[in-house]
Amino acid sequence: MDLADLLNHAERIALDAGRAIMAVYARGFTVEEKDDQSPLTEADQAAHDLIVAGLEALPDDIPVLSEEDVEGFPGSDSRGRYWLVDPLDGTREFIKRNGEFTVNIALIEQGRPVLGVVVAPALGVSYLAAAGVGAFKVSQDGERRAIRVSGAPAPGTPWRVVGSRSHPSAETTAWLDRLGPHEMVAMGSSLKLCLVAEGAADVYPRLGPTCLWDTGAAQAVVEQAGGRVETLQGEPLRYANPEETHNPHFVVWGNGG
Repeated sequence: MDLADLLNHAERIALDAGRAIMAVYARGFTVEEKDDQSPLTEADQAAHDLIVAGLEALPDDIPVLSEEDVEGFPGSDSRGRYWLVDPLDGTREFIKRNGEFTVNIALIEQGRPVLGVVVAPALGVSYLAAAGVGAFKVSQDGERRAIRVSGAPAPGTPWRVVGSRSHPSAETTAWLDRLGPHEMVAMGSSLKLCLVAEGAADVYPRLGPTCLWDTGAAQAVVEQAGGRVETLQGEPLRYANPEETHNPHFVVWGNGG
């Protein structure tokens, strides 16, 4: 199955998971706390179960690494491939009921995210990308529109910076001081990267904790839209060692920098 076909299947699976999440969102839910003190709801588990079943039913036998079952991940296949899944990215936003949460499904190959699906079910939008296929924003009616990063702002124009709504950072404040004049937009979940991918923001610095599943799908969208997701050393964010689930600090550039 080629990447275009896999993208269509991953989109369908993510949309199904989004509907399961919204069913919980509509009727109310309880909140538990995981060992790392991050929140967990029944929507996380419902989406996880649906996504894993959907991916494992595909003809390609590709292992799945999900946030909700890290210990069950057997490792990448002989081609260095694995599915990277965050069933509900932005659980805090889900709990706050501000709509800024997503379903993230990425395909990693040799350490690179070559396919990504980001579905924001409460907002009715999705972002899709695959290497050789392109990057797209999908509206609620299913129309796909190709997206592209904006490039660096014109001289004298402030940078449009997207930042975390739930994870402010003193290091980020210092980084922004060095960047220069800027305007801030707060956003939750992997939607921050997607705003850069579609040209609605110029840069997203993340100088705080994230995990592989927080970024893989949206990184694929950014890169296929012409942007960059780089560590502070200027190296692309990579996923070749899934045993190390935490990302280094990184910056998402809309082709600027």
